[in-house]
Amino acid sequence: MVVPGLQDKDERVYFPPEDLQMAAHVPDFNSYLAMYKRSTEEPEEFWREVAQEFYWKKPPTGQMLQYNFDMTKGQVYIKFMEGAKTNMCYNVLDRNVLDRNLGEKVAYYWEGNSPDHQLTITYSQLLKQVCRCANALKQLGVKKGDRVAIYLPMIPELVFIMLACARIGAVHSIVFAGFSSESLAERIVDGQCSILVTADGVYRGEKLINLKQISDHALEHCREKSSFTVQKCLVVKHHAFRTTNTCNKLQTPWNAECDVWWDDVVNSASEECEPEWLDAEDPLFILYTSGSTGKPKAGTFIFSL
Repeated sequence: MVVPGLQDKDERVYFPPEDLQMAAHVPDFNSYLAMYKRSTEEPEEFWREVAQEFYWKKPPTGQMLQYNFDMTKGQVYIKFMEGAKTNMCYNVLDRNVLDRNLGEKVAYYWEGNSPDHQLTITYSQLLKQVCRCANALKQLGVKKGDRVAIYLPMIPELVFIMLACARIGAVHSIVFAGFSSESLAERIVDGQCSILVTADGVYRGEKLINLKQISDHALEHCREKSSFTVQKCLVVKHHAFRTTNTCNKLQTPWNAECDVWWDDVVNSASEECEPEWLDAEDPLFILYTSGSTGKPKAGTFIFSL
């Protein structure tokens, strides 16, 4: 469909099929505006309805939403679903596999750098991989509240480790795999991360990036800047298994005191891992916004919806 006024720029807007649009959570822009208006005018009722779509191990004991942003009226605070307990990984995976019998439904499709690098991952497969990762993290000493830095390209293991952190209550911080060692180090230090998860290398187009080497340089920067918090570096053999370029051999630097191959701990781990039931406002992950200062600005996103 051609949108009036855009023909001169040869820009087109392609709307989704009608059946898909009608089944969507937000079918059109007017629906979004109506939802937004209600969220601002009736926030407690709006978020109570949203929360009903999730599984709660323990419902809230107090009001849905309590806050004060006016300093003249006392201390500034916000409380959301106080007393409630849940686990976001459980909501994403276990409910679909166990409660809704959607284990064989495709959770997502993965497409790699080459057309022959692709995977179809069902909810059941994803749950097993996430539980293995969660158990591997616990084997490495990660517990609730610990920070995990993830420096991975867009590969399946990125999703596995992200959900594994959520399952055991660890707080993950994803760092774009195109960032420099200095930028990675800043986020590791700022988040006080105890584990770094990375890969040996990855192709970006035709260029081979040695992620492990960049990670090692980042850890060196961490040692120089402050007290060193990283205890283990978990390394995915992505380049070794998925590259089609047999001529370009990647040399992976290795520190036996710190480095651990992903396969050595994940593949042998159990496929069952009980979720950690967390408070509604326990931290979920750290997300950095861009800014003009050149320094990362972190916002901690929490389980409250």
